[in-house]
This record gives sequence, structure tokens and C-alpha cells, in this order.
Amino acid sequence: MVRETDTQTYLEQLGRSGGMVLGLESIRDLMAELGNVQNKLKFVHVAGTNGKGSVCAFLSSILTEAGVCVGTYTSPAVFGRAEQYRVNGEDITEEAFDETVAKVRRACERLREKGKNHPTVFEVETAAAFLYFYQRGCEVVILETGMGGETDATNIIETPLVCVLTSISMDHMKFLGDSLDKIARAKAGIIKENSQVVAVKPLQPEVRQVLEDRCAKKHASLTYSDETQAKEPRYGTKEQGLRFTYPGLGEVELSMAGAYQVQNAVCAIETIKVLRNAGFAVSGGQIRTGLRKARWEGRFSVLCRHPLLITDGAHNRDAAKKLRETLKRGFTNYKIIYIIGVLADKEHEEMLKIMLPLAWKVYTVTPFGPRAMDGEALAKEAAKYHAQVRFCPDLKEAAAFAFDSARGENAMILAFGSLSYLKELREILKETPDYDR
Repeated sequence: MVRETDTQTYLEQLGRSGGMVLGLESIRDLMAELGNVQNKLKFVHVAGTNGKGSVCAFLSSILTEAGVCVGTYTSPAVFGRAEQYRVNGEDITEEAFDETVAKVRRACERLREKGKNHPTVFEVETAAAFLYFYQRGCEVVILETGMGGETDATNIIETPLVCVLTSISMDHMKFLGDSLDKIARAKAGIIKENSQVVAVKPLQPEVRQVLEDRCAKKHASLTYSDETQAKEPRYGTKEQGLRFTYPGLGEVELSMAGAYQVQNAVCAIETIKVLRNAGFAVSGGQIRTGLRKARWEGRFSVLCRHPLLITDGAHNRDAAKKLRETLKRGFTNYKIIYIIGVLADKEHEEMLKIMLPLAWKVYTVTPFGPRAMDGEALAKEAAKYHAQVRFCPDLKEAAAFAFDSARGENAMILAFGSLSYLKELREILKETPDYDR
């Protein structure tokens, strides 16, 4: 058996050796080597720019509460690759991860022997998800796209139970297109012939037009989830999360506190309604309980309570606007300290313009990875919009400065931007004396 460290080394080497390759030819070859097990599974396929992971978490939690054996595949990993493969909310074990990736690795080697290219790391990870969920006997798989939709490796699936489109905005323009309608077309590529579609109701007319045209072309049934159906959204106490009332359900409570989670929860509710019509018995009580129990690390997640430290993966203009709205709704009584690290190919200047007016102090860092934006350059950019900005050469220093600033003040710390440095931040907090969950 391939040991865990060997598995991680193999995947890391794959990630370094090959770039992003869009298209389905390679994943089709790989899944053929694995017996096309994906064709024996049932899927809820989720695409979009923001909110995919949260919608997946809500759906998984609700279906688990209803007694369905549900697999959930999400990306990217924040705290470890195991979290990408969950069955009924439980991460894959190291042993199962090793064994599953080893089987996929052997299939890749057979492809090489046939003169074909080695699949990318995302294709290997996606194939491993299909294989693992098949071996576990999952009744439903919640499947998040990696990027885009039409040419994403997950789009090899043929007959999804539901195709879900979360909010769509500008992101990954290098690969998906330089306009909102081009990006929407890429995302809408997951919509299959005669499929059931649930989409967050777009504010932009060009996005609505793309979704409606695709559904008409594919004879697909389109249901818009509308956040305005959630009445009286409100923050509770520290013991009670975000709450709202919803037709047919009554009062709903979310443990995931970001104001934008109302939109994601409504999308999940409407998706569950479609699954009910497909024969899955899910009660209103199970929907409410599943929503309350759902967790999604790195999306307005509390890592520390004294002082309050929250992490959020906001990485583009639309996500920054939603994060700002959350702060304005529930956290205006705090002095807010930012720790910011971003990737160079993101809309960092737009994010700074949106977020910095709410900050008290700002510390910038350089995230891990080749796409990271230099934190010192980010600090210079941030200084155009805020007077108290400081670059920290390493994250531990930024955390120390943030904690020192918060001490004795009614202050909170918000670490946002790239998800890539949140794992390191969590490890730093575990070593910090003031750390208190």
C-alpha cells in the first residue's frame, strides 16, 4: 500500500509538473480505466463563482440528517486534502485516501503505457472522489466544480439529479472569459439535456439571459432561488446564529454567520425541494436541523473568541461586497483589524476599495504558493485607501501584531483573501497563549 506521505508527495509533484488543462478527454480516459464508476452514482452538481462550498455543506448536512448516505466532494482543500472527500460529514481516513489514490495512480500509469498524457492533479483527485464514493455506496454525491463548468473534470457526469448554479461574478477571467456573459456560459455548461436546474436568481440581466437560453436549448427546467423569500434575516446572540423565516419552514437558524449565507441557504432549500420530487424523503424539520448543523471552514468561521478572530475566503469583488455587508449588519460595534493575503490574479485592488473603509488597522501577508501576491506590494496598494497599513514578512508576526492591537480594545480580527494561508493561521493560533475557542 502507498503510504500517506507518498500519496501527498505524488499529488504535490503532479500539481507542480502540470498546469491547468480544461477539457474532458483526459478524465474520460481515466474513468474508463476505473470502470466508469461515476455512471453508477447519482449527483447534485454545483457550479458558480461564490457560495459553492457553502451550498454543498448545507445540502450534505440536510441529506445526512434525512438518513441519506451522501458523499461530498469540494475543492480547494483548506486544512488538508482529506476534507475534500466526506461521507455523511466525515473526512476520508488516511488509509482509505492512500488506497483510493493508489488505485487511480495505477490507472494513470496504464494510460501512460498506452501513450496518453498523465491526467492533471485535479483530474486525479476527481477520479479518486468518484471511486471512493462508489466504494462507500453513496446514494447521492454533492459534486462541486473546480473552476468553470463546461470543461471542468467534474462535468464528465451525464445525468445529474439537479444542476445548481450559485451566484456568478467576475473571477478566473484568464480561463473563463473577460466578460460576465462568457463566465456565465462556462458555468452554465453543467446543465444537461432534460435536467432540473436550481440557480441563485442573478441580479445581472446578461447572466439571467445566459442561464435561460442554456435551459431552453437543453430542455431543462429552471427554478430560481430568491433570497428575498427569506424574511426578517437577523443576527442572534453568541449562542444563536443567523436567523430568518422561510415559507413552509418557519424560523430557520444558520450556524454559518455570514449575511451572504442566507442566499446560499435558500439555494440549498430550493434544491432539496427538487430532490423531494425525485423521491428523496426530507422533512421540514430535517431541513431546519441540517441547516443549523452545517459547517464550512474558512467561510466566516470563528477560529478564536478572545479576541474574536474570524476567517473568510473572500477573494473577488462580489465576495468582498458580501463580506462587507456582513460586517455592516452585525459587527459595527467592533474595531476591526484585518489580516489580508491575496493571490496576484485576483481583483485585489477592487477588494481593498470595498473592504478598507471598515478597517481600524490592516496587516498584509504573502500567502503560500506561486500565484501569491507579494504582501509588501499589497501593503503599498492598501496604503492608497487606509492610513494604518503594515506589511508583515510572515503570518506569525501578523497574528502577533493583530492580537497585541486587539488586547484591551473592543476589537475583532478578520483574516480574509486567499484560503491558502488559513491552515497556517490555525496552526499558529494553537501555539498562541491567548488562543481560546
